[in-house]
Amino acid sequence: MRDLLLFLRQSRGRWRYRGQTRPDFAIEPTEDQESVWDYPRPPRLERDGRRVEVRSGDVLVADSRRAIRVLETASPPTFYLPPDDVSREHLERASGTSICEWKGQADYWSLRLGERLIEKVAWSYAAPLEGFEAIADYFSFYPARVECRVDGQRVEPQPGGFYGGWVTAEIVGPFKGEPGTGAW
Repeated sequence: MRDLLLFLRQSRGRWRYRGQTRPDFAIEPTEDQESVWDYPRPPRLERDGRRVEVRSGDVLVADSRRAIRVLETASPPTFYLPPDDVSREHLERASGTSICEWKGQADYWSLRLGERLIEKVAWSYAAPLEGFEAIADYFSFYPARVECRVDGQRVEPQPGGFYGGWVTAEIVGPFKGEPGTGAW
């Protein structure tokens, strides 16, 4: 536990930008856009009533109007969907975990469609850290591995391959995960 607390303290202290001021290199949002540089750190949870769909081919994996967006400085929003809105019969626990300095330990999920297995398409937090209890057991999906839509708009994946942010026309960056962003 002591090692985890040290990791959390060090990780949280590394960030240069915390949403109070937009850096010079940030793209200026239009009236109908949000800048990821205005999102706070620690992240903010925000309920979102738009229709969120997750598909793999013809299979509807999730369909919700009860998503929670996690808004964190420099990252596109991540949409978390309640377990009742996810076709969990298609999900299998995947190997491995990771630690988020704000949300805690993430578990990974693969998508089973008959004989086809798509590795690590989603993640969830069974016991999130304080302040993030609202997303306990909710699922978020990687838009690079499955098709994700918000009110019909196809989501682009956050750059970098590891992060799971959902890039839509309503947000501007640049985004964490792009080349040269490690020190943000």
